[in-house]
Amino acid sequence: MLSHLRQLLKPAVLSIILLVGAAAAGAHEMTMADLTMREVAPKEFVWAWGIPGKNTPVSQDLTPAWPEGCVGDANTVRCGERGLAGSLSVNGIGKNYSAVILRITWQGEQRSTFTLTQNQSSVRLFGSARDDRDAWQVAQTYAVLGIEHILSGIDHLLFVLSLLFLVGFRRQLLATITLFTVAHSLTLAASALGALTLRSPPVEAVIALSIVLVCAEALNQKDTLTRRWPGIVAFVFGLIHGLGFAGALKDIGLPEQHANMALLTFNLGVEAGQLLVIGLAWLVLLATRRFAWTASARRAILYGIGSVSVFWTFSRIAVIAG
Repeated sequence: MLSHLRQLLKPAVLSIILLVGAAAAGAHEMTMADLTMREVAPKEFVWAWGIPGKNTPVSQDLTPAWPEGCVGDANTVRCGERGLAGSLSVNGIGKNYSAVILRITWQGEQRSTFTLTQNQSSVRLFGSARDDRDAWQVAQTYAVLGIEHILSGIDHLLFVLSLLFLVGFRRQLLATITLFTVAHSLTLAASALGALTLRSPPVEAVIALSIVLVCAEALNQKDTLTRRWPGIVAFVFGLIHGLGFAGALKDIGLPEQHANMALLTFNLGVEAGQLLVIGLAWLVLLATRRFAWTASARRAILYGIGSVSVFWTFSRIAVIAG
């Protein structure tokens, strides 16, 4: 009897530990660093590191390599006749930071924004706001950023997993996930293009609350409206999650050229990451459905997700109140 009880409790305890550990690591999302540069005199720049939306210092893992003809010290870069032209790269991307957002303000207040990743850790500059990247290069960069965002956005992933527990791998799942996708695509596009603006703290609080509510419905055995029409819930909360995605995209910035391509491929990257998680969940189900403890593990995981999300909800409301 005791050994059977241990077998039931083992997956439950493990699941809760994993969820709490994930929460401790942070609700979301990929860690980016800002490299800001401002031209204060012809071919002379001041530069600094930062983290979007935070006042924490950047670790020493990232080191810029200035274009040929440019010499930099702790906070200035002076360039020769060509100006800030040539290849600018950042070493160390991929260790503690998944991306570096290079923001340059030229004399005349023209601005350039470039996104550097581990696979594309350099950008070619031309001494002005000119952006020579083609649409394919922008598409590759922003698709990867979209995948990284959803895979490191624990709260978004937990919402998707909660929907899976609510609906199960039935035909209805396709419609539910499709409606969630359509909803967050609408608000992501509207916010990224400036048509819709909301403060981040309320959005983050509602995202956490959405996970709590879906977990509660997944644990409820009654035939509720949510169980009958999960697509409606997925669509309504998908609108809010889209605003969360838009917050990340705002931190990254859209290139002036190929902005629509960047927006589209970022969204496609989010969807690819989401489908990857659903596929992995299906494989886990296939591998474990013959075991007797799966029902207990399901309840434990839902209670774990719900508990973490309640904590997020109250902590994010406290931020709003403060």
